[in-house]
Amino acid sequence: MNKENSTNPSEMPESLEAREVQETAEAAEAQETAEAQETAEAETVGTQETGEDGGAAEAETFALTREQMEQMEALAGQMAELNDRHLRLLAEYDNYRKRTQKEKEGTYQEAKIDTIVRFLEIYDNLERAANQEGDEDNVHKKGMVMIFHQLQGVLEKLGVTEIDPMGEPFDPERHNAVLHIEDENLGESVVSQVFQKGFLLGNRVIRFATVQVAN
Repeated sequence: MNKENSTNPSEMPESLEAREVQETAEAAEAQETAEAQETAEAETVGTQETGEDGGAAEAETFALTREQMEQMEALAGQMAELNDRHLRLLAEYDNYRKRTQKEKEGTYQEAKIDTIVRFLEIYDNLERAANQEGDEDNVHKKGMVMIFHQLQGVLEKLGVTEIDPMGEPFDPERHNAVLHIEDENLGESVVSQVFQKGFLLGNRVIRFATVQVAN
């Protein structure tokens, strides 16, 4: 028998025992490695979940802030619109007030003119009576002259002035020509006779002077 291929019976138990110890150690090491890997994977998953939860919370916070900003912008827009409407109402009221005031002034002025014009016929009659020739000491005439002067004073206080254009150039803005004559002694378009005086209220003609024009 060959000695190299023969196995010593006394060495076999020790080899088996060593192999078993080695296998047990390797199994334990493999198990530890597997547990460590599982632990690492679990930590990685937990970290990812935590990150996702944190991102969701951050997104939720951002959405809330954005909603508040949108509400503030909407309120600012409403305030601007209300302010604009308020300003328009103030402008409309101011225009209405000015227009109403102007209409009142116009109505008062027209009523004033209408009343004055009605008294001008009385003025004409009193003036003719006061200018009639006669006894200056006549009580009746003195009374007429006094009333005429009183009426003149009232009209002056109201801002009424006479238009007496005798000898003046004809002015179509103030005079109403009813006759036209030729007179070598007068210039062209000169008022040669006044049939009825005109009147102004301020700068406004309330009655044209009725005149005769020469040349």
